[in-house]
Amino acid sequence: MITNFKDSEQLLINASTIIPLGTQTFSKSYTQFPRGASPFYIERGEGPYVWDIDNNKYIDMINSLASITLGYADPFINQAISNQLAKGTIFSLASPLEYELSKKLVQHIPCAEMVRFGKNGSDATSAAIRLARAFTQKSHILVCGYHGWHDWYITTTTKDAGVPIEVNQLTSTFRYNDLNSLISNFEKQKGKVAAVIMEPMNIHFPEAGYLQAVKNICHENDAVLIFDETVTGFRYGLGGAQEYFDVTPDLATFGKGLANGMPLSAVVGKREIMTLFEDIFCSFTFGGETLSIAAAIAVINQLEKENILAKISNTGDYLINRVKLLVDKYQLTDHLRTSGHPSWSFILFCNPDPDINNSLKTLFIQETIKRGLLTLGSHNLTAAHDRSIIDTVLSIYDEVFGVLSRAVNSRNISSYLTVEPLKPLFNIRNND
Repeated sequence: MITNFKDSEQLLINASTIIPLGTQTFSKSYTQFPRGASPFYIERGEGPYVWDIDNNKYIDMINSLASITLGYADPFINQAISNQLAKGTIFSLASPLEYELSKKLVQHIPCAEMVRFGKNGSDATSAAIRLARAFTQKSHILVCGYHGWHDWYITTTTKDAGVPIEVNQLTSTFRYNDLNSLISNFEKQKGKVAAVIMEPMNIHFPEAGYLQAVKNICHENDAVLIFDETVTGFRYGLGGAQEYFDVTPDLATFGKGLANGMPLSAVVGKREIMTLFEDIFCSFTFGGETLSIAAAIAVINQLEKENILAKISNTGDYLINRVKLLVDKYQLTDHLRTSGHPSWSFILFCNPDPDINNSLKTLFIQETIKRGLLTLGSHNLTAAHDRSIIDTVLSIYDEVFGVLSRAVNSRNISSYLTVEPLKPLFNIRNND
């Protein structure tokens, strides 16, 4: 059992004096991991494993918030980065690698006729929004899912401090798999909607015909349809969720697994819209940084040569099916359920009482970390998660679900906790 986080705790104390929350990312902070029962700093990763600064080893199911798809320190990707590093990381003019990667994206992604790079998902989604507004000459945006930290989106969440109220009035949310919710928003903002941006899938599969209906409604209202494929891209398939579900949007954004953890994102889409990048301002020094582009080319080369994504999906099916059996075994169906795509699946905490949910999820994280598994309840699978790794994960779940069952039956979950219950940052995806 892992119980020593001494160095991690000390570094968190030190770092918090000069870094808010002690980290650069909310999802990696003590707001999401139970302080006193969790590491906060990772020293290195290899394949499916990471080691924290106290030298504790974990199977990682978070995989840098789903940005790792092949595995940590993949030797093929590392070699591509190393080769490019010897040539230089960025230059005073564009690199031919920009064209090479763009050709690959156009080849594989159904909606891609032109390409523009960014460094993270928020760059790409915000550029797509600016593009849609320029193309339609309208301002209002309808959103469904998580789309980054910029003002136009984050104003729809409870983390909206610092965003002018005027910006808030330009964005509205709609519910996934609920066409009436979308239609109602179009009616309220009649003639004003520039774009619908949505994750084509996150927790739930789209109902039959849903995504095509969304596209039809957008075009009936002269609005641009944007698929945010920051997670689904190069995970559901080489062509992303749009290929998987056979619905082609006007624009799409990619990131995370595109470069196996290197900082790179992309906006792709129809030529008639994308050419407006010549007019809108979306330009920054590191847009053509070569190490990340070389990594992305190497990732796609690997995915082209080997049936990696199908293997990940098969592994995910195996995992989900056995997690369901464990939920039944420990009679936790009133508290836990599974959902999502095999490559990006979830254990959902579904008790109607949010306090019970928060306590049970905290207990789950506490107990999985103790047994050498790093997870927040999702399975962001990589090619490095082979069947033996998954069997180890299932063995851990067998023990942890037993603890959860005993805690639920005791009607005193807090007595099983060694830490304070966590509270969610904000609800970005519909768990219903």
